[in-house]
Amino acid sequence: MTERNAPTRHPALCRDCYSWLEDMPVAETPRCQHCSSPRLSAHAEIRTLSIAHIDCDAFYATVEKRDNPELLSKPVIVGGGKRGVVSAACYVARTYGVRSAMPMFKALKACPHAVVIKPDMQKYSRIGKEIRSLMQSVTPLVEPISIDEAFLDLSGTERLHHAPPAETLCRLVARIETEIGVTASIGLSYNKFLAKVASDLDKPRGFAAIGRSDAIAFLKERPVTTIWGVGKSLHEKLRHDGIETVGHLQGMEEDALVRRYGSIGTRLARFALGRDDRKIEPHSETKSVSCETTFSEDLTTMEALDPILWRLAEELSGRLKTKALSGRTIVLKLKTADFKQISRQVHQPGPTQMADTLYRAGRRLLERELDGRAFRLIGIGVSDLADPDGADLPDLADPGLDRRRKVESAMDAVRAKLGKKAITKGRGFGDRMEKQCVSARLPEEDSDPA
Repeated sequence: MTERNAPTRHPALCRDCYSWLEDMPVAETPRCQHCSSPRLSAHAEIRTLSIAHIDCDAFYATVEKRDNPELLSKPVIVGGGKRGVVSAACYVARTYGVRSAMPMFKALKACPHAVVIKPDMQKYSRIGKEIRSLMQSVTPLVEPISIDEAFLDLSGTERLHHAPPAETLCRLVARIETEIGVTASIGLSYNKFLAKVASDLDKPRGFAAIGRSDAIAFLKERPVTTIWGVGKSLHEKLRHDGIETVGHLQGMEEDALVRRYGSIGTRLARFALGRDDRKIEPHSETKSVSCETTFSEDLTTMEALDPILWRLAEELSGRLKTKALSGRTIVLKLKTADFKQISRQVHQPGPTQMADTLYRAGRRLLERELDGRAFRLIGIGVSDLADPDGADLPDLADPGLDRRRKVESAMDAVRAKLGKKAITKGRGFGDRMEKQCVSARLPEEDSDPA
């Protein structure tokens, strides 16, 4: 074979025994020389890349299978019943076309024999924190972006771990799988954007790397939706302008993109060329906290919606108090029977974490939307977060606030001692009450996405 026709050769890492093969032909798929594993990952820059995105595989569903081995070979959907949405689908269910965020009725039509499990957010949060703790054992630079995924910066850790970042990451996900029972995939690159893209390329239990030498060529044929921030509306606008792939953006000037698409034009121009200067922020600020529920049947009246709103306000208040947070802006979320989403908000004079204040504000917003339309979902949340020290201060314009605060504090004390269901207000009862937080969002899930 002539040198011109010689196959490209790269260093490779065995993800099972962590042996290194220094000169592997990329076109071939050999097994590890030491353990015979086929799980070899090769890339020209695999020894030097240090920015990673770790994403657990079908996290909620994987946890449920871990806790019930009888489900291992079965299609499992974690979600909110027939009227909810899919929070997670295992890889068996995905072979039938089931995907996250799919309406449950469509998921069950595609896979009618699936096992459906209601989400247990407290359990998932606890396990997510255990995984995060393992991540922090290899680097302090861990930036969570949801309950089951995070960015890691392993720059400068080679001396500490006596191994390149790629090997350290493989050992880390092996610990996550062995000690916690959850599998994860690794995306490795030189910035956050490409690390996130890479982590989706080889799921489950995958490893993919994108380096400086191949980033532009790799991105060229990718759909423009690969770039974070290109949602449905912007995608349609880009398509109308003839921009279908990232490659279409690569030859365009940043100024022109900004003039046409606004501030996101800067991201379009830079990400298309594999440029992302964002640093990994270990203490990413929480932006909002929210809780929502989908109903088993459409609701139209205040009589039916009011007790549900109160229960959600209590749930939200409990999370704020647990996390030592308060919020100034209260947001009501509704979804109509035809899946149209409505969001309304009100700014409070001061921050609050009281269920009563959250409920009253939410109820006022809800009253304005009750015009006979049927709703399938309601949610309430807060933003403009602050610490709780300045929350729910006495207000001359609301002389009953201090009394309501004391009553709520006393109820909190009873619940802390006897359990959440030990005491509640009458407004939380209703014949059609369905306490089912399908996509309840924990504070650590609500920071800016990648």
